[in-house]
Amino acid sequence: MTPVERLRELCLALPEATEKLSHGEPTWFVRKVFVSLADHHHDDRLAFWCAAPPGVQEELVAADPERFFRPPYVGHRGWLGVYLDVEVDWAEIAEIVTDAYRCVAPRKLVALLG
Repeated sequence: MTPVERLRELCLALPEATEKLSHGEPTWFVRKVFVSLADHHHDDRLAFWCAAPPGVQEELVAADPERFFRPPYVGHRGWLGVYLDVEVDWAEIAEIVTDAYRCVAPRKLVALLG
């Protein structure tokens, strides 16, 4: 499975998540965007951008800038950039995607996660 296929699988496993193209890239919504693919859109890297809880972006970027970054356009809102063209810990990516979902999903859908 490619990194994009794995990311898609993680996103669409969440309650009422949908996929649409936005700015030419696969993007996952739960009424609002929670994850967007960045497939060489702004640079030569494969990555995704996602909503993140307060402080997480700064913490992860400082701890591992080879894997995480502040994305353009949405980074000032605390969104996190995650590179997929490096060795990927898919359990960690699943947690990041779920946290992104929790940031934007309605409470009733978040409650379904347990």
